[in-house]
Amino acid sequence: MSQNITLNVDGNQQEVTQGSTGAELFFENREIVVMRVDGALQDLSRELVAGTTIEGVNINSEDGLNVLRHSTAHVMAQAVQQLRPDAKLGIGPYIKDGFYFDFDVEEPFTPEDLKTLEKMMLKIVNQNQKFERRVVSPEEAREAMADEPYKLVLLDKAAADDESGEGVSVEVGAGETTIYSNVDRKSGDMVWCDLCRGPHLQNTKIISNAFALTRSAAAYWLGSEKNKQLQRIYGTAWPTKADLKAYQERLAEAERRDHRKLGSELDLFSFPDELGSGLPVFHPKGGIIKREMEDYVRDRHVEEGFQYVGTPHISKDGLFHTSGHLPYYADTMFPALRVDEEYDEEGNVTKPGQDYRLKAMNCPMHNLIFRGRGRSYRELPLRMFEFGHVYRYEKSGVVHGLTRVRGFAQDDSHSYVTKEQAPAEVEHLLKFMLSLLRDFGMDDFYLELSTRDPESDKFIGSEEQWDEATEVLERVATESGVVLVADPGGAAFYGPKISVQAKDAIGRTWQMGTVQYDFNQPARFGLEYQAADGTRQEPVMIHAAKFGSIERFMGVLVEHYAGAFPAWLSPVQVRAIPVAEAFNDYLAEVVSKLKAKGIRAELDDSTDRFPKKIRNASKEKVPFVLIAGGEDAEADAVSFRYRDGSQDNQVPVDEAVERIVAHVRNRVNSDHV
Repeated sequence: MSQNITLNVDGNQQEVTQGSTGAELFFENREIVVMRVDGALQDLSRELVAGTTIEGVNINSEDGLNVLRHSTAHVMAQAVQQLRPDAKLGIGPYIKDGFYFDFDVEEPFTPEDLKTLEKMMLKIVNQNQKFERRVVSPEEAREAMADEPYKLVLLDKAAADDESGEGVSVEVGAGETTIYSNVDRKSGDMVWCDLCRGPHLQNTKIISNAFALTRSAAAYWLGSEKNKQLQRIYGTAWPTKADLKAYQERLAEAERRDHRKLGSELDLFSFPDELGSGLPVFHPKGGIIKREMEDYVRDRHVEEGFQYVGTPHISKDGLFHTSGHLPYYADTMFPALRVDEEYDEEGNVTKPGQDYRLKAMNCPMHNLIFRGRGRSYRELPLRMFEFGHVYRYEKSGVVHGLTRVRGFAQDDSHSYVTKEQAPAEVEHLLKFMLSLLRDFGMDDFYLELSTRDPESDKFIGSEEQWDEATEVLERVATESGVVLVADPGGAAFYGPKISVQAKDAIGRTWQMGTVQYDFNQPARFGLEYQAADGTRQEPVMIHAAKFGSIERFMGVLVEHYAGAFPAWLSPVQVRAIPVAEAFNDYLAEVVSKLKAKGIRAELDDSTDRFPKKIRNASKEKVPFVLIAGGEDAEADAVSFRYRDGSQDNQVPVDEAVERIVAHVRNRVNSDHV
């Protein structure tokens, strides 16, 4: 007679027959694709154990989507080895919104190959193959993977308890070694297998046809340039065709908003090869946007009690040893510049030189300003701010338009406070930062708290200092009322940080400003202030960058607004277009009135036909087009044409001017006046 066992299932006590599996437990809910057993993800085929806590994982959840995508990656790899029998398997993890798999093949994959592979994958999906998990010994794994040299490398890593390298943790790791087989349901034969941690779907049919292969690219084995270059195929998978279509539409919209494309079309900025990777130049129109951003943010800093300072772009590298950035930050700093070395006629060094560095951060130089004279507690909080231009050696593979550059200007500030003042200063900085984002039209955000990785040795300071600093940031962030999520191990080497994660108009998340609590640099620089009791005390230093960088924030704004900036930021705020040449002079007077009020207005008196002038203004995303014909001139009026195509006809000129001026002055982020 079968015995029953008791489980905690989704928060409720439940009895099941001993020997039952997760698939039987969740049989009635087809959207449950794996289960979490005492916190660990497992296949539904696993037998249930008495006393465990079971949670069903829905295919629409983050974990469910990851399992769906990893299973689809296996189907893709099976298809690749059918198409290219010589292909050797690399790794195939899930990633955000999709998956990839690396292959060692003689010839790169073509777009036609991807189309062929999609058809082959659909055939495999429709065969309803079963994903079967098998626990094996290291020797059995080596035998099964004997023809897969890259899998043997992963097994070596497993034996050495080494999970280093891109995607390795998805394949191997501590504990059991497992192989997943794709099994033909009719014959029961294994048709394909791979070394893998899992878990996976029960069968390929669950994948349905809601997947697509998106592109192929070269990729180094395990992400290291020291290794062989393989061919990587990227794909995506979703629970339904509707989900896939919505994702593809989001991709198309993101491509339409790509700031690199719009930057060129709108003549805002460029990246000349002669300058080098990640070093943008701003054209006159882009320069207007950049100046408006800087002027506004500079004025806001002054209002918030900051003092504007300036520091050089280069320094002796000893400064960065003092701050602790060298050696901790050396990989992202440009190599040292050796200067002031002198030689004799034979080339022997007669005077040793010194190493200089392009600065990667402004804080060490601000510390020197603080230390430049005696400080009193009466001066604290002491807030310094600058648009400090810094240089960071980003690898060529991660440089991306304005959002990942090698030279950029930080809207950087450093507050020097007493320990008692620190919570209030963090709160002040956080409110300031969020208000700036709202001013620029971004008001959907959450906070992320980055803390120390206890396993890493790349952190300075005691556990007590870290705990105290983390507690301050966490308390202030929680009290702000904004959603707070954890980022374990993501802190800078000198202290924990809060970062603002803002969503743009199409729902993508961007990391914006940061607030960082630093108890290390004041000690390393010997910073002191005289306390009220006459003793010398060490301040706390709080770093804050409101946008992160002007360049990056501009790139985000271009994509957020799809290039259609609010009028206060637009390079051209008003374009006047006469219906016929006879009204050029009339509109020229209107333009003069607008310019006298500080509005960036221009008259299109070109020989183009009227419809083309309208199209040009639309293409250039000018917020306000003023049109005038005979009836307008007779009424001393103009007609507004907005970017959405709507019009506001025969508005008196003086009223039109005042409406535009007020709209710009108040920094309104919508179009209509």
